[in-house]
Amino acid sequence: MANVAAAPAAGANGSQAKNAMNTKNFGASFAPGFTINVNAGNKTNTGAPAFNGGGGGHGGSQSLLPPPEFGSPAQVRNYCNTLRAAGVTLSIEVAMAAEILNGVLAAVPDPEGRLGGSRARARKVTRKMQKSADALRDAAKNAAACYSTFQQQYEEEINRVRHRARRPQQPVINWAQQ
Repeated sequence: MANVAAAPAAGANGSQAKNAMNTKNFGASFAPGFTINVNAGNKTNTGAPAFNGGGGGHGGSQSLLPPPEFGSPAQVRNYCNTLRAAGVTLSIEVAMAAEILNGVLAAVPDPEGRLGGSRARARKVTRKMQKSADALRDAAKNAAACYSTFQQQYEEEINRVRHRARRPQQPVINWAQQ
């Protein structure tokens, strides 16, 4: 009697996908798996500030940016840094989405059967999404440039306040005076 191991059930270890790839089914499309997480639980503040989009806390819409209150250089810096960080993060995510969309659309057969037609159509569509990613990256650059220009233009006022805010120096002992 031969020692035969029982094969796992179909699909238990991805065997269906492997078998489908081995049957030379080149018309199959690539669709990456992704998950969307929505946290709709307890909405109490746990120390991290939840920024509202300038609505004064009304309406419940949340924003990626702090409220546009510019009463101090620190608030200007915080706003510009938050905008820069959000722009960089969103730029990367949108660029990745454009690449994934390009891959998905390139797998759709061209209705007229043109050679390379499906790739050309996919590039035409995803070019707009890539432009959005580029615009977000430029927004991040401009946010950093905004704070740099603010520092240059208001250097005198910032330094004047910074000088007043320094701690008083410790008294120095004059050893020559006896």
